[in-house]
Order: sequence, then C-alpha cells, then structure tokens
Amino acid sequence: MNLSQLEYIIAVDKHRHFAKAAKSCFVTQPTLSMMIQKLEDELDTKIFDRSKKPVVPTEAGIKVIEQASKTLVESRKIAEVVASHKNVIEGKLRLGVIPTLAPYLLPLFINSFLTNYPLIRLKIAEYTTENLLDKLEKGEIDVGILVTPLNHKNIVERPLFYETFMIYSSHEYDKKFLLPEDLNLNDLWLLEEGHCFRSQILNLCELRKKEDLQLEYAAGSIETLRQLVENQQGATILPELSTRYLTPENRKKLIPFQPPTPAREVSLVSHRDFVKKRFVEALEEEILAALPTEIRERKEFERIDI
Repeated sequence: MNLSQLEYIIAVDKHRHFAKAAKSCFVTQPTLSMMIQKLEDELDTKIFDRSKKPVVPTEAGIKVIEQASKTLVESRKIAEVVASHKNVIEGKLRLGVIPTLAPYLLPLFINSFLTNYPLIRLKIAEYTTENLLDKLEKGEIDVGILVTPLNHKNIVERPLFYETFMIYSSHEYDKKFLLPEDLNLNDLWLLEEGHCFRSQILNLCELRKKEDLQLEYAAGSIETLRQLVENQQGATILPELSTRYLTPENRKKLIPFQPPTPAREVSLVSHRDFVKKRFVEALEEEILAALPTEIRERKEFERIDI
C-alpha cells in the first residue's frame, strides 16, 4: 500500500469515473486501474462496485476511502512540520474564498502577497461557506476567508476586519440614514440560498420577508443584485468593499444605515490541526496592510451573525 494508491481511490470516489480520475491524477487509466486493483488484492476486499454506472464504492470501500483521506491529510503534515521548524515560508497554499468577498478583497492583496512571498505557490478557488468548511475538514484546502463566527469545533478563526452593509436603491429617501424597517421587502433583491450574506440580510431585517411577492428572484452574485437595482429598480444591500468599484453616478444610489452600522465579521479560518501557522500569519499581514484605513481601523459597528 502506498500514498499514490490512496490518492487514486479518493479520485475515483470524487469523479465516479476511472478515466476522469486518472486524468485528475495525471496518470493513464490503465495505471490507475492496475494500482487500485493491487490495493484491493492486498486488502482482500473490493473498494468499488464496477458494475454500477457511475462506479460507486462498496460498503467496505466507503470506510477505506474515509480512512485514506485522513491518512493523506496526516502525511502532508510531515513536510509542513519540517518547513515550520526551518521557519521557511515555502510551498503550496490552497486558499478558499466565499463569492461575496473574492472579487472585491482578492485584488487588494494578491499582487503584494505574491511579490513578498515568491516561494509560495498560491491556489485560489471560490466556495460557499458550507463547501469551504467541508473542504477544510477533508484537507482539500488549507485556509479560508469567510464570514464568522462559525462556532465550529474543528475550525480556528482569526478575525480580520468588519465590513459594513450599505443600502443600494433606485428610490430616493428624505433621510440621511435608514433603518432596516425603512426598506420595502417586496422591493428587496436577495442572493440565492446557500450564501451566508443572504442569511445575514434576513437576520438584519428580522426575517420580515413574509409577504406574498409578485416577483421573487434569488441572485447568484453581488453584481447581479446591483444590476437588478440599476435596470429593474428596487433595492438591495451591498457589502462595503463591493461599493468601492461603483461609478460616481452609481454611488449616488448608496444610503448608509443608521449607526451603529450593521457589519459582517470577515476572518481567516483554518483547521485546528493545520501546521503552516506562518502561512496564515503572512496572509493576515498582507490583507490588513491592503485594506482601506477606515475598514482596518473600524471601531463602531453592530455585528450581524450568520
């Protein structure tokens, strides 16, 4: 039994297809199939039921794959421990970011991070909070940037900053500041289910969206929400960083909330067993340095939980 065989069975379980699994592992299908067959012979048990389409793990195979995943996670820590002991910031860093943060936060710090840490190979992907946490648990990513608190026993949270919410509306108001109850919920565009930002807006509005709506559209991105307001009228709520990219004309549609301004807590998160502590510290330093001063030094706000 070797680590490559464990990687192969995990790949087959993920893709449920031998050819696709082989491609993801950068080996030929005959090689992958042969190595998995050898592992099954060694264990004297079938890991996959090849008669099913798509292929599925057997009952015993499910347990073998689960243990294989844990073994691979632990094996990677050997190199991490050595690098940490040498105080060298070098190697691969797999970063997950939620979609309502990625397009606005990443451009602020990526260039400086790569310049200051040229020995780090950074791999970034966007995931919803649920998927990001699942991948942290499985060791498929190293660090996440998302909204907290999560209250997850296996996840370590490092709060970075507090990002306020702002109303973006096609309507004119005779007030300098608005309260959540000033919003017409029949007019409010929201993200689709699965986004923590949607949950926070519903919490902010105290789940008052109960009326029968003529039209209810759940958007997939912050940019879609903004376009709906600009082209279909109505209102939405935007996170602060996203408003930095508005044109001067569109900024006129922004209305702040009554202080203390509602905000979301943005944090770096990692699994409690993650060894590359210096990687997390480096990310934190670069992100904080790149943030606008008013966000980095914010003191007054009302945190809205997920």
